[in-house]
Amino acid sequence: MANAKGRRRRFGAIRRLPSGRYQARYPGPDGVMRPAPFTFETTADADDWLAEKQTEIRRGQWRDPDAAAVNFGVYAEKWIEERDLAPLTEDLYRYLLSNHILPTFGTADLDHITAPAVREWRTERLRRTGAKTTTAKAYRLLKAIMETAVDDDLIQRNPCRIKGAGKEKAAERRIATVAQVDALAHAVGMRWRLMVYLGAYGPLRPEELAGLRRRDVDLDTLRIRVRLAEPERTNGRRVQGDTKSEAGTRTVVLPEFLRRELRWHLESYAEPGPDGLLFVGERGAAFRRSTFGRRWRKAREMVGMPEGFRFYDLRHTGHTLSTRSGATLKDTMVRAGQSSEKAALIYQHSDDERQEQVAAGLDATVRKARAATAKQAPDEAPDGPSGTDLARDT
Repeated sequence: MANAKGRRRRFGAIRRLPSGRYQARYPGPDGVMRPAPFTFETTADADDWLAEKQTEIRRGQWRDPDAAAVNFGVYAEKWIEERDLAPLTEDLYRYLLSNHILPTFGTADLDHITAPAVREWRTERLRRTGAKTTTAKAYRLLKAIMETAVDDDLIQRNPCRIKGAGKEKAAERRIATVAQVDALAHAVGMRWRLMVYLGAYGPLRPEELAGLRRRDVDLDTLRIRVRLAEPERTNGRRVQGDTKSEAGTRTVVLPEFLRRELRWHLESYAEPGPDGLLFVGERGAAFRRSTFGRRWRKAREMVGMPEGFRFYDLRHTGHTLSTRSGATLKDTMVRAGQSSEKAALIYQHSDDERQEQVAAGLDATVRKARAATAKQAPDEAPDGPSGTDLARDT
């Protein structure tokens, strides 16, 4: 290749334009000659630019400028579609994308999203919303998308480089007392009281409760088989799928004090037949999260629980009571359907006999707490089985 003066160049070419400025061109790894995206005032400036491009190619850092012109919004939507995500995870990602990421980066090309732009975006989100947890989730999603873009050779480096920006500082889980669990179960209504008890003393996740059928319940042995989960998506539809993890598929041994409660619910509210749902709404259909949510909030207010106490916090109550009843960490993990990769847990074992012991210990703990409450402030028994009735039931 020759430059404007006829001198041979080792890499690329420079020519003078009628305007008096200089244009530089270079061969990419694919052999295609590409012009610089701008012109230069001097040949020295053009030489420096060509030298940088040659270095990029030698180091394997060169990116096709045409390939980099990919819209972030289009790429992000495709990124979600290509992943085998759990339904609720997909809903969360789409929410974060639509409400927190696309308003800023939706029209930008991937290579135009810079580290300063990401820092400015994160600062703006925190200032405007004050939602640290949601901002951390959105940042992690943006970082994951951009990391895939790096793997796809669409950008050279991930612009999400803020240390600790994706970490969440979870608030301390609230714990209910046995008396508060009983009060919540009574206040939420007879149709839903068993759901409160299984949420606390199972302890089962909401999506696991939604998937329970009659055939999953063995009243004689007080066991519930958790086989699947039916989370409710943002569109109101339930989708049947696997439990949260392999450990989520499990058999839960219930404490003895729940025998009467379980039997009474099966006789009064569960759908007929082996495949009948254990929990259904007043109209006979699968319960809606929004409908139960209204009842839960009303019950929480009646009992005087903190506004931030969620139904899911009942699980933490169950964990705590099981531990106080003598359960080991492994026992609690098996009971709650949790998994861990920590090597120390591999050598611990929790069989059916141990699970029965845990259930018995939990039974004794709850009965003792109920008896103490009954002595302090005896109340008039509500319709249906009450906490005091259950404490007497053997």
